[in-house]
Amino acid sequence: MTSGQTGTLSCCSEDKASGYWIGLYDDLNSWRWSLSDTSFYKDGETEFRLWLSGQPDNINSREHCTVISGGGQWGDYDCENRHWFVCMDVRGLNVTFVLMETLMTWTEAQSYCREHHTDLASVRNTAENQKVMDLLSAGQSAWIGLFRDSWKWSDGSILSFRHWYKDQPDNTGGKDACVAGNLRNSGVWMDVSCDLIKPFVCYIAMTTKQVIKVRLEREDSSLDLNDPAVMEQMLKEVQQRLKDQGVKGDVKLSWRKQADGKVFHKEEEETKKKKETCPMKDEF
Repeated sequence: MTSGQTGTLSCCSEDKASGYWIGLYDDLNSWRWSLSDTSFYKDGETEFRLWLSGQPDNINSREHCTVISGGGQWGDYDCENRHWFVCMDVRGLNVTFVLMETLMTWTEAQSYCREHHTDLASVRNTAENQKVMDLLSAGQSAWIGLFRDSWKWSDGSILSFRHWYKDQPDNTGGKDACVAGNLRNSGVWMDVSCDLIKPFVCYIAMTTKQVIKVRLEREDSSLDLNDPAVMEQMLKEVQQRLKDQGVKGDVKLSWRKQADGKVFHKEEEETKKKKETCPMKDEF
């Protein structure tokens, strides 16, 4: 008779080489300012950066916020760290920066600045960077309003569902910006380098299409309704009206061209009023 032995079989591997691609990725270049008002920025000012050499390095998967050093250069940091911070007061074209010598997380600092000032500091150019730098002594650092969105779906959807494996994401080596499901552990997710070669999963979005005939009456007879710019503006206005009326979901509108390549054609009614008609296609 032979004696038996018992033990625990590990069914799941932590090897990141296994798995399959899904559409979630870490948008490493999605840096933007806390103050989102586009009228506050001139051309190119939202893209102004003065990173320290080697920054941003996203050394762990939580470095989504920005500090400025006393030397005037920027670094990405874990948003849960506590630093002094710089608020700004915006009055028309005038901007004043205020250093707050209180330790807060980035989110706490943002809330404070929005309550007591305008927002966390946006730094739009070298002159403003110098003003913020002048508030700090050598060796000091403070939060500014630059942050980045993190994990996003490649189709642009905003689904919040996550199925991470234990201790994931860990951003090993600072390059794990894509996500793979683990074939050997109920499909849990791992962050991995986007350069790896893996099988992948696609999906087909189910949509419904509906054609609507639109009849328009022009007040200005010189207006060319087949002008691409005019048609684009009309689509935007219809899209906004749908949102205002509470229509939800991803609705895509487009004009359907007819056999002659035009969208709109004149029609004569019994009243002899000239009107325009065309089918509009929408997708839900």
